[in-house]
Amino acid sequence: MNDEKSIAVETSGRRGSVALGEGPRLLAEREFPTQVEHAKELLPAVDELLRRQGWSPADIRHCYVSIGPGSFTGLRVAVAFARHLALATAARVCAVPTLDAVVESCTSMDPPPLHVAVVLDAKRQQVFGAVYEFHGGEYRRLTGPNLDVPAAILAAAPKPISVIGEGVDYHRQAIEASGAVILDQSLWLPTAANVYKLGRRLAERGRFIAAMDLAPCYVRRPEAEELWEKRHAK
Repeated sequence: MNDEKSIAVETSGRRGSVALGEGPRLLAEREFPTQVEHAKELLPAVDELLRRQGWSPADIRHCYVSIGPGSFTGLRVAVAFARHLALATAARVCAVPTLDAVVESCTSMDPPPLHVAVVLDAKRQQVFGAVYEFHGGEYRRLTGPNLDVPAAILAAAPKPISVIGEGVDYHRQAIEASGAVILDQSLWLPTAANVYKLGRRLAERGRFIAAMDLAPCYVRRPEAEELWEKRHAK
């Protein structure tokens, strides 16, 4: 478990990224040059990183993938990539919750805040949210991921509570009214580097998932499914 060539993929938000590492060492990370267009950017980014390391796809033994909640399209792109890589190369897959990858940025703070809520905008005045507690050198999820209004998620959280995530800009008034502390914007986004770190931790604990069992964590059903159901309700 000390020298596996591994890849991490994060496409849940507006800005995607990929990372390569060997065992516990992160070797390289590349952020996509454009926002949202993850289906177009992912494979060229992976190819560039592999060529720089002198690796081929067959060298990859582990794939760590951010599974949501987040952009429905972005999550499908990452899951499809991980499935195909695993089926083609026998790479083993670890599914990393996206909100875990966001809160991991807070471990860089000195000291890390004890309680942190991560919120991502879910439209309809709601957020995808989770609450964490720092314990034993890592963040452990206390609640979530849930779909709710931010005030409800924060009202049920331990106090004092800090908040990060892309949902802050969409729900700032409600968050500030709750008395929560909004942390620096540099901590808000999930990154492939964090997905790699958390995926590695899952791999060390043997928490792999079969390629065909890998699925996005939407929390809410895709809007297209909801519209289809309404149109065909009768």
